[in-house]
Amino acid sequence: MDVSASSSACPGRANEDFAAWGDCVAVVVDGAGMPDTLQAPCIHGVSWFARTLGTALCSAAGGDGTLRDALAGAIEHTARAHRDTCALGDPLSPSATLAALRLREDVVEWLVLGDCTLVVEHGGVVDAVSDARLAEVGRSERAAMKRAVPGSPERRHLHARLVQVERASRNRPGGYWVAASEPQAAEAAVCGSFPVRDVARAALMTDGAARAVTAFALADWAGCLDLLEQEGPEALVRRVRDAELSDIALTRWPRSKPHDDATVIYVRP
Repeated sequence: MDVSASSSACPGRANEDFAAWGDCVAVVVDGAGMPDTLQAPCIHGVSWFARTLGTALCSAAGGDGTLRDALAGAIEHTARAHRDTCALGDPLSPSATLAALRLREDVVEWLVLGDCTLVVEHGGVVDAVSDARLAEVGRSERAAMKRAVPGSPERRHLHARLVQVERASRNRPGGYWVAASEPQAAEAAVCGSFPVRDVARAALMTDGAARAVTAFALADWAGCLDLLEQEGPEALVRRVRDAELSDIALTRWPRSKPHDDATVIYVRP
């Protein structure tokens, strides 16, 4: 595979995204951050969790099992690494969404868990795959937060409340599924494959990078792939940052926070 990538931290914070790739595998991981007003029951932090999970998944995906098998193994590996020191059963313990792509002989396989996005051009058609179940949780809390003044104490309080409501529905029937400490979450991942001869190009994005399309409408998904092809992943991330900085007040493009970590991997099989 021909791979290029870019990852940019939310300004002023550590990067809680992670990207990894090899000869036949690419993985992006978006660690679930928390407001500063909440205390995570993990001594390692979200960046460590995303990096540990992503490294394990990239390694396991090079084996003979399915991508769901690889993800289940990576979740269990990560849980073992901090089960003795951290409260993994706490809803505020670290978690992440992710996307993975694997080239195996004459097939391109993919997996998405949570709100990361896979964009793939196959047979002349561009499709985008993401898992929107999280958006169905905490609708009233999210709406209340968006009505509050950006940067205000009220908004920070409402953001913390939204996170608590979301985490209470994590990895539960009727809620949403992410990579945390339960390997069975891998069974909820969205998976698929395409004949490699049909795939022209693909991209894996965290939701911060996907803002280029989903929040700011700077391009459609085909245009996003064109930008990645012509100018590279750094250009896409730079355009997202420029859009964020032009609307710090969140008035032109209402969203939960001014900035987000942004990571994209561009792949030609």
